[in-house]
Amino acid sequence: MLRVAAGDDTMTAAKANLPRRLARASPVNRWSQRVTQQSNALDLEPGVFTRTPIEMARSLQRSAERSTRRKTSPFRSAMSMLTFYENRAGRSLPIGRKRAIRQAKEELRKLYKKTS
Repeated sequence: MLRVAAGDDTMTAAKANLPRRLARASPVNRWSQRVTQQSNALDLEPGVFTRTPIEMARSLQRSAERSTRRKTSPFRSAMSMLTFYENRAGRSLPIGRKRAIRQAKEELRKLYKKTS
């Protein structure tokens, strides 16, 4: 992390009001990326969030049903991972991908015969 001298103390770049691009952590240090890649609840297939909505839903369903480490139902685990991705990556996703994520949620509900 970038450190800036301020008198006798040192502080992080964010506290020194430097531009965000200088204060931003490297991509390796993003905790949300680590969660989707190394989640203790689901082992996701590579590229799951770049697929079509039905493929995304089916992949999450397979991952949730195969997992022995999840703490809740397969539906809730799959929906939770989809919601987590939507909330974390949502700000930088194009509108078309956001729409695909919402559609994947609907497809997941259909696969598990849940109503919204």
